[in-house]
Amino acid sequence: MARAGTKALGALLAVVLGAAGLAGCSSTGGKRAEDRAEKLAANGSAVNTPHWTFAMVTHSGAGDTFWDIVQSGAKQAAAKDNIKFVYSSSDQGDQQAQLVQAAIDQHVDGLVVTLAKPDAMKAAVAKAVKAGIPVITINSGAAESEQFGALTHIGQDETVAGNAVGDALNGRGKKHALCVLHEQGNVGLEQRCAGAKSTFHGTMDNLYVNGTNMPDVLSAIQAKLQSDGSIDSVVTLGAPFADTAAKARQQAGSKAEIDTFDLNAQVAASLKSGTIGFAVDQQPYLQGYEAIDLLWLHRYNNDTLGGGRPVLTGPQIVTKDDADALLAYARRGTR
Repeated sequence: MARAGTKALGALLAVVLGAAGLAGCSSTGGKRAEDRAEKLAANGSAVNTPHWTFAMVTHSGAGDTFWDIVQSGAKQAAAKDNIKFVYSSSDQGDQQAQLVQAAIDQHVDGLVVTLAKPDAMKAAVAKAVKAGIPVITINSGAAESEQFGALTHIGQDETVAGNAVGDALNGRGKKHALCVLHEQGNVGLEQRCAGAKSTFHGTMDNLYVNGTNMPDVLSAIQAKLQSDGSIDSVVTLGAPFADTAAKARQQAGSKAEIDTFDLNAQVAASLKSGTIGFAVDQQPYLQGYEAIDLLWLHRYNNDTLGGGRPVLTGPQIVTKDDADALLAYARRGTR
């Protein structure tokens, strides 16, 4: 994952803010919807409201297929709403906060942030709210969103999603699961494993790995599977880690089922082939799309959504039975 140095953060966002052009992608299935999306990207927005600038600052991004999908949704909504969309990210809490400060300094008209490390982000979000910039949180930080002054939170409740995983493992007859956490300090990931453990009838162990180093991730999972033959399921917390877990299983000579949070084209293909048992889809395209659209609605009509509660985009458990329907959407980058 790319990181920006502290001194370069302001310059980085300024360059991004100056970038022109938006790539549109379809928000619904069907040729007609895709044609409309292409026309919007080529010919301009569907509205004549002011050309506001909205910034999205996340805790992860570069090279991560999940965040590519989030951006696809955000860019499509921005094209429709006559919005200039800019994106930046850092997996370091202090640097993410500084990117938010850079957006404030650029006087953006709306801000979308993630709160994977809420303590690091609290002051920066408060500054944005004090500056009169409407803030929406997505993906992580539902518990802190309202407290920090955000308009609403869009995403899935990670504890509820974890509960669904525990129930799914029970239904598949699993007895000993391994939950692979790829980023220490990320409250959402911790909630996923804790939620799964609370409903799972068997034993669940946590395995912390360095998610920025896939060879190390593979080695750690392989070693755990080799040392404990009773593990019959491995749960990864992000789509890119599912394929690595499957390779680790093969190298360890294990028969453990690989299951994962989040969906991409590789996961959809692996569901179809049976390499992965099930996936938890939180619909990241919706998180990006709705965040930008709701900021536009707030600027245009002072609308809010959720009534003080998070707007949920998941969880949805998907299996081999769903793979064919999902694969086409995943390949185009919207699921």
